[in-house]
Amino acid sequence: MTVDTTPMVRIEGGSFRMGSVEFYPDETPVHERTVEAFEIDVHPVTNERFAAFVEATGYVTVAERPLDPADFPGVDPDGLVPGGLVFTPTEGPVDLRDWRQWWRWGEGASWRHPFGAGSSVDDRPTHPVVQVSLEDAAAYAAWAGKRLPTEAEFEYAARGGLDGARFAWGDDERPGGELMVNQWQGHFPYENTGAAGWVGTSPVMTFPANGYGLFDVTGNVWEWTTDFYAPRHDVPGRVPVEAGSRENLLAAASAEPGSRIPRRVLKGGSHLCSPEYCLRYRPAARSPQADDTATTHIGFRCARDVA
Repeated sequence: MTVDTTPMVRIEGGSFRMGSVEFYPDETPVHERTVEAFEIDVHPVTNERFAAFVEATGYVTVAERPLDPADFPGVDPDGLVPGGLVFTPTEGPVDLRDWRQWWRWGEGASWRHPFGAGSSVDDRPTHPVVQVSLEDAAAYAAWAGKRLPTEAEFEYAARGGLDGARFAWGDDERPGGELMVNQWQGHFPYENTGAAGWVGTSPVMTFPANGYGLFDVTGNVWEWTTDFYAPRHDVPGRVPVEAGSRENLLAAASAEPGSRIPRRVLKGGSHLCSPEYCLRYRPAARSPQADDTATTHIGFRCARDVA
């Protein structure tokens, strides 16, 4: 029985120039990367598909689980309420160097209630699922007989055959004046007039597909990959280390100072990306996120090996 009906596209293997030197330091160095043939979901996993997974398995996401006081030393246990990070617009201009001004802890926030208790996805069946951690995304992928993509696979697929282009559709951000992705419209983080009428996430496939027929590979929601984050690209073969040891070293190095939780690479940017603050709705763009994090702008799509 097919448990996941999300269509997939076969991406033939090949080599491409990964990264960029035009925007953010962690996108460097530009280097040649080769990927084997694989399949990838046409669009991010939706609320309705994630609901089917939960119904079939009884899975409880990280955001819905009780918090362990041992992980939060010095914090009143009564205040440890399950939830996730929720974007909250400010009342006006703020210092963009302090992200805490527009993010808050949303008690009861989960994939079912992305903005906290009282919110719902009942009217958003075809929007990307959000408030999912890396563990949640990997659990869905395993249920679907798939896996999460690597960073290189995601970027290669997102480029749609346009090696070295700035955007998933070329170098012109708005060809013919057309808005190509769900990105922030207006002044961040207090004024958003909506992308094609959508403030926040939009239904998958609202905006044009790239050259491989993939939707929302940039914009809408950030997407999990399996790669550990580093502040610049780790070029394969540069430092030969035994595979298991290398994995452990990369995981430890990816964590924020003072934390033991590894961080992975997110790809694609989101509806919160604004040229004033975050010009990351591009294939080369990347962002670190702790494995246990769930927010209102992070989702995922699945990949699969092919013969």
